[in-house]
Amino acid sequence: MTANMAHWEARVDMAAAFRWTARLNMHEGVANHFSVAVNASGTEFLMNPNQVHFSRIKASDLLLIDANDPATLDRPDAPDPTAWGLHGGVHRACPHARCVMHVHSIFATVLACLEDSRLPPIDQNCCTFFNRVVIDEDYGGLAFEDEGDRCARLLHDPRHKVMVMGSHGVMVIGDTVAETFNRLYYFERAAETYIRALQTGMPLRRISDEVAEKTASALEQYPDQDARHLAELKAILNNEGSDYDQ
Repeated sequence: MTANMAHWEARVDMAAAFRWTARLNMHEGVANHFSVAVNASGTEFLMNPNQVHFSRIKASDLLLIDANDPATLDRPDAPDPTAWGLHGGVHRACPHARCVMHVHSIFATVLACLEDSRLPPIDQNCCTFFNRVVIDEDYGGLAFEDEGDRCARLLHDPRHKVMVMGSHGVMVIGDTVAETFNRLYYFERAAETYIRALQTGMPLRRISDEVAEKTASALEQYPDQDARHLAELKAILNNEGSDYDQ
């Protein structure tokens, strides 16, 4: 019965991403939000229900939201107000952001708390994000609609796939759930490498801009890595008898 729900494949991919984000401890319990657009303009999207732990979210739980519906918060199953403000703002303003993932993962958030939140290319994972990150320097409080709209304006350049949200967390965008989760995963890994390298107090080995861009471009063209990553995670969940795909 549930498999007959609209956008079932996207729902299953999203549920797997929620489950794995919880397993990696990159979540905030019942906070943080993922969304994926399901219409051509990007204004209709699936999103996690309000205050449900990432580790319990199932494909059938996801809300179908219209970013242009001002009565969204009046629904009996209304989303979290900050999820509506942030993701609604992005899906209205950025049609290139088909999937949006926002977390307060530890190392990305540590990076966001530094006065200089840039991620230098010190290893291959860090190179992935060379010239592909925008930094929000003007945190304005909880991401209700005004703050969500402000954040969305920072993502107008499609080259910027990651927003380090100063004093807040990180937002990652992409074309698909697999691509976006893969990017989120590797950004957290890159941020961890950088933060741990800083903790040594030793000088950092910085890769040249030329090699960093060459590496980032090559990784963007790497065949099917993101799809295979998510497929493997779903296979693990399936082998464990998880109910994520219900």
